[in-house]
Amino acid sequence: MTQPLRFVHLESNPADAELVATTLRDAGIQCQLKQAPTREEFLAALRQEGFSLILADTTVPGFDGAAALSLARTLHPDVPFLFVSGTQGEEFAIDMMQHGATDYISKQRLGRLVPSVKRTLRELDERLERRRAEDALRVSEKQFRQAQKMEAVGRLAGGLAHDFNNLLTVIMGHSQVLMGELPSGNPIRAKIEEMQKAGERAASLIRQLMAFSRKQPLEPKILPLNSVVGNVESMLRRLIGEDIQLVIRPDPFNGHVKADPGQLEQVLMNLVVNARDAMPNGGLLAIETSQTELARTPMHHLHPLPLGQYVKLTVTDTGCGMNADVLAHLFEPFFTTKEEHKGTGLGLSTVFGIVTTCGGGIDVWSQVGHGTTFDLYFPRVNPQAPTADATAPQGRLRQGSETILLVEDDSGVRNLVRHELVKTGYQVIEAKNGVEACLTATQQSYHVDLLLTDVVMPGMNGRELAQHLSVIKPNLRVLFMSGYLDDISVNSGMDPHRTTFLQKPFTPDLLLRTVRALLDSSAPATGSAPHHFPPDQAPRTARAS
Repeated sequence: MTQPLRFVHLESNPADAELVATTLRDAGIQCQLKQAPTREEFLAALRQEGFSLILADTTVPGFDGAAALSLARTLHPDVPFLFVSGTQGEEFAIDMMQHGATDYISKQRLGRLVPSVKRTLRELDERLERRRAEDALRVSEKQFRQAQKMEAVGRLAGGLAHDFNNLLTVIMGHSQVLMGELPSGNPIRAKIEEMQKAGERAASLIRQLMAFSRKQPLEPKILPLNSVVGNVESMLRRLIGEDIQLVIRPDPFNGHVKADPGQLEQVLMNLVVNARDAMPNGGLLAIETSQTELARTPMHHLHPLPLGQYVKLTVTDTGCGMNADVLAHLFEPFFTTKEEHKGTGLGLSTVFGIVTTCGGGIDVWSQVGHGTTFDLYFPRVNPQAPTADATAPQGRLRQGSETILLVEDDSGVRNLVRHELVKTGYQVIEAKNGVEACLTATQQSYHVDLLLTDVVMPGMNGRELAQHLSVIKPNLRVLFMSGYLDDISVNSGMDPHRTTFLQKPFTPDLLLRTVRALLDSSAPATGSAPHHFPPDQAPRTARAS
């Protein structure tokens, strides 16, 4: 049933007030009139909220209509104001309309009251609906601008990752080369090992940066939750500053979950950033992993969770806490309690999305002045049997003799890769970009056994180059390499037996093993045997000196 509208009626004559009320009710206008016969009662009524219309006589003892209109417009400028009076003339009515009155109705012509009220209420509804639409549009525009900013930050982070991964490929690659050339007892080896470790830590930081900007490709793995916390511990300590004490309590049974490690790192960072902001004067931040028997579905979830064994991640702070209203909207996208330009409102909605995608749920406890606790539940999985590390040395590499078209616009990476390939016996044709490689390979296409190309290059990218050359030479094997972390699916749609992807930074050992494995993955088709050039007809290749 529709609730009756509430009207305020400034009227000192009870008979006139009852006549107005009866007129509105007989016309089917469901309303409650609050009669205010004096200025004090009228002011008290205005100080309340929730009324839709003001009716007012122009003459009340000790108070006049002009003063009533001025008072109403000050306290409630958007509420319609109708004069219902029998003592003022047309000139007064026009003057009041110019000062903000909605209409002027004479008591001698009270038949105009109902149409005027209906029209006023209809216009009020239209105005309110228009305002709601404008507010929603402003919110959408703000969210769109924020999304654009985040996308720009993501593109910037991706570009930085690409450049850093190229640099790290050179640093880590030459470090491994030097390690291989030095005898085991050489004192310089320890310094080079430190260089390698620093490069590996830098590569890990780049992956975390990509996780934070949501540019890391999704690679769900079965992994111990303790290791995820341990991997980002140093970054978290830098993130929270010196005023906050960080305590980490790992699960002694080291429970395993199936999730993308980059996304789990993002979950941790988002929760820690919120905890830090809730403790501007310092405090205690505790991160705990444990295993639990779930007997009920957590408060925040997409679908009811099956009961059973779960791994729990708990993040507790001693900050300012949250009230019930904030808790009710906690995981809504773009909801934030932070000042403008200081929060996106996407941190906790991202946490919710990642946790529920993993099949989990979230409980939150918070009290103003007493801090906040997040309990994140992930289905427990059995750990996988240990496998050999693909990046570890696996014995002496077999020498190669095939011809490789190397396409890389970064000269440092290109020189390193060429040197290692030539040293292993391969013939290498170099190109700085896709267009140059396409021209070279088109002229000598039947001489190329493998295309080793960067993905992102000016003019023609690596995928376009591979597709073009695969038409000319269907048996061509393609090894993509990239410093962009979202290029991992670039080889989708191509022959998986003849195509693979190598993420920068990589070591020479991993590069050479990947090249050898790809070349050995299938036998050459008939008629595609390696071609040997006369000395004066050979293409521009690099050979061991």
